[in-house]
Amino acid sequence: MAINDPFSARITLFELSKVHAMRRLIQIPVLLLVSLLSSSAGEVIELGSRRELFVDKFLIEKMESAQLKMHEPHREEPALKFDAPWEGGWSCYVTVMKDGDIFRMIYRGLPIATKDGTPNESVCYAESKDGIAWTKPNLGLFEVFGTRSNNVVWTNVPYSHNFSTFLDERPGVPKDEKFKALAGYTKSGLHAFKSPDSIHWSEIQSGPVITKGAFDSQNVAFWSVAEQQYICYFRIFKQIGKKGCRWVSRTTSKDFLNWSEPVEMEFGDAPPEELYTNGTHPYFRAPHIYIALAKRFFPGKVALSDEQAKELVDHPGYRKASSDSIFMTTRGGNHYERTFLDAFIRPGPTAHDWIARDNTPALGVVPANEREMSIYRVSHYAQPSVHLARYTLRTDGFISINAPYRGGEVVTKPFTFTGNKLEMNFATSAGGGVQVEIQDGKGQPLPGFALSDCHEMIGDDISRIIAWTKGSDVSSLAGKTVKLRVTMKDADLYSLRFF
Repeated sequence: MAINDPFSARITLFELSKVHAMRRLIQIPVLLLVSLLSSSAGEVIELGSRRELFVDKFLIEKMESAQLKMHEPHREEPALKFDAPWEGGWSCYVTVMKDGDIFRMIYRGLPIATKDGTPNESVCYAESKDGIAWTKPNLGLFEVFGTRSNNVVWTNVPYSHNFSTFLDERPGVPKDEKFKALAGYTKSGLHAFKSPDSIHWSEIQSGPVITKGAFDSQNVAFWSVAEQQYICYFRIFKQIGKKGCRWVSRTTSKDFLNWSEPVEMEFGDAPPEELYTNGTHPYFRAPHIYIALAKRFFPGKVALSDEQAKELVDHPGYRKASSDSIFMTTRGGNHYERTFLDAFIRPGPTAHDWIARDNTPALGVVPANEREMSIYRVSHYAQPSVHLARYTLRTDGFISINAPYRGGEVVTKPFTFTGNKLEMNFATSAGGGVQVEIQDGKGQPLPGFALSDCHEMIGDDISRIIAWTKGSDVSSLAGKTVKLRVTMKDADLYSLRFF
């Protein structure tokens, strides 16, 4: 029986009989539950023509002398300085969206450290043609700090504290709801907003749409193509021992107004850590995979001396603590996959990077060009030099299957596909190489597609079409159960797809 959905099969029938099995059954969505109950060793994945990244082991059956490797983004020039009078040191909770040929940015402006949900907070807007050079248009919509000459798009208390937006991809969404947002905090609950252009906003209804949570962070939502519903990941506090820990819960909705009972996210065997933000959203080249660029917070770990911290930050409450950025994924349901516990982006080399509550990743990974993506993160929080830093990373390049010079290989689980060609994103050294074999469901090479039929490929390509002696056409295998065997030498394999 085939698995006809994009979600990873994580639970076997035996595992469901373990402790908390009933609780897990209750919490996971129906689509995912069907996949979990019907899957077992030897089941066939219906890959179709979707792109698969090796951010987890969803497609991997076995690896020999190869391993998963996480890649660190490269820090580029500052993308935006929060230097307007209504912005300042406590500007944060940035969202970056690509809307056709325009990149749009929404973020909180806050020049004075105050309690959450005060009149000093405003929602600001910037835009760009390339995601690199950003401008702040003079919108004239609201008067803040004595002037309407500003880039502010919302000011109402308390929603300006954490106004988190997204471009609604749901088919048939009304034009005036092209963009949506959630905002609020514990007492108010999360309220729903809409906009035709991400600049002119209005509340969808007068009351909150989600009420069970802490919400004092960036609470993120999106339309899921894979699950055909809206998803929201939001802040809660989870009791661990005698301490409340910053945690993440999830809720779903068909209409953005009526939401399901929230469920806590699980992290497998990963140790409990405080997640200040979760940054969960569909990856733009593989929307069935939700990537999460989360801010990991350590309130008791301090890198700077009292004197160093005092020189950088006036407010004593923002000196002691440290944080970094981690990478997680989920394919639906209430489980995050932390393939790596290591930091995805470390704080940085200067004292400015080690201030409390710094290093908050922006929501949204967007294309920079055909080969690279842009990732953004708030730097120098609570300091006069506060800004949004831009990072670059290879397209699909979060995690790769890596093999050393001595060589290694990976074999996929059995799957079916649609399409005529196989495309791979890989890179090798001059001395390395990649070869691909297509096998039947039992692991036997198929005639014409054996390893010996595939010339060794070298290079650095985002979209290399794989060819064998008789060519690149694989349409004769479409719909049949197959496996891939990929042998590699001093190489990285990032993603693949049939099309």
